[in-house]
Amino acid sequence: MITRELKDLAAELTNVIDSVAAAFGRRALPTVDGELDCDPAQPGHLVCWQYGVRMEDSPAALRVLGEAVRPTLEAAGWESYDRSTYREVIARFSRDGADFSVHIARDGRGVAIIGSTRLVRANPG
Repeated sequence: MITRELKDLAAELTNVIDSVAAAFGRRALPTVDGELDCDPAQPGHLVCWQYGVRMEDSPAALRVLGEAVRPTLEAAGWESYDRSTYREVIARFSRDGADFSVHIARDGRGVAIIGSTRLVRANPG
């Protein structure tokens, strides 16, 4: 049950993630795209939208993240957080309740980007 608000949030998130993926230079393959029930206590009351893509490889991905993606998103009002591990570089971005993460494998096996909108009521009113 997509509400108008969720549809608008989903479109914005999709556009942001697609533009970030384009910065890495390779065709992105969608991995998830759809509504998610986010209220286990009362199913169907709160929903969000998840969207994700993956690129199998991306030359100079760390440089692109640091020199192009992060500064551009921060200038657009996104807050960035480093959530890196020994296996991957993880940059998390948040704005207005929506968030997404860019995962870059340290072994060079690709880039994944996944995010979700803020929660909205499934039955507004």
